[in-house]
Amino acid sequence: VSRLGFTQTAQCYDCHGSHDILPARDPRAHLNSANVVATCQKCHPGAGPKFAGYLTHATPHDRQKYPWLFWAFWAMTALLVGTLGFTGAHSLLWLWHGLKTKGQVAAAAVAARMAPPVAPPAAQTAAPEKAMEFERFTRLNRVLHVVMIVSFIGCAATGMSLKFSNTRWASILSHLLGGFQTAGFIHRVCAILMIGLFLTHLVDVLRRKKGTPWMEFLLGPNTMVPTLKDAREFVGSVKWFLGRGERPNYSRWTYWEKFDYMGVFWGMVVIGLTGLALWFPVLVTHFLPGWTLNVATIIHSDEALLATGFIFTVHFFNTHLRPEKFPMD
Repeated sequence: VSRLGFTQTAQCYDCHGSHDILPARDPRAHLNSANVVATCQKCHPGAGPKFAGYLTHATPHDRQKYPWLFWAFWAMTALLVGTLGFTGAHSLLWLWHGLKTKGQVAAAAVAARMAPPVAPPAAQTAAPEKAMEFERFTRLNRVLHVVMIVSFIGCAATGMSLKFSNTRWASILSHLLGGFQTAGFIHRVCAILMIGLFLTHLVDVLRRKKGTPWMEFLLGPNTMVPTLKDAREFVGSVKWFLGRGERPNYSRWTYWEKFDYMGVFWGMVVIGLTGLALWFPVLVTHFLPGWTLNVATIIHSDEALLATGFIFTVHFFNTHLRPEKFPMD
């Protein structure tokens, strides 16, 4: 927050003091074990001994001193790189295939225009059939998606400016949003909207499940749960990208749509729980040690970066930027 250019946040002197800075072993020091809880309570009323266990100057790169932070950081880094690497390769293959086949279609269209005209049949009695349309998403789901778009962009804009506070664009964006305190308010409002839409969706899922056995609901033709058929469709799609087979006949929901959907489930649980922990740190540290806030910060930040990176690249490509479906599927 200080790097973004704002002063209304914790500074070194809030914990260490100003003209009375002493080594922590000195009984008069603000951070002495006998005084540290009272020091924390100046800004965090109700804070207890576990809250004081927050690792203020910890680094996730010291495996010996901070093992939980080290493993959390590298687990999230592996998840981020692995997910974007795998899905990015899938998108590049699809892009390559789409551009190639689009060029072939364009060449065929030019050839058709240059061909000599063919005389129409003597009589044409059959009217052309009207294409059938299917409603894939209910009105509720469309409304929830709009709420998701607004709340996600709000969380991403305000959160990424903190994560990349050392950059000029983050400082400019934070000031455009009205400062850190306003950005924090926007972030929390958007988080509440996102939690609300997630709970609304869960209620709707349970409503639609009524009267259907669990196995059929979870593994039937309309399931959003990945199945072996999705794995076969994925392999078939890669062969199609490479020109080694026909495009598969997908289920109602394709494997990439299911990946998006399950990613939201995973993200809502992970980002939601860690975000709530950072929103209510005093409450959380009544039950958990203070260093869990450090771990929550790493997980919340990196999972949000993964979600933002995925949405604005892979998801946008799948939904909007594929050459054969541009600008929208």
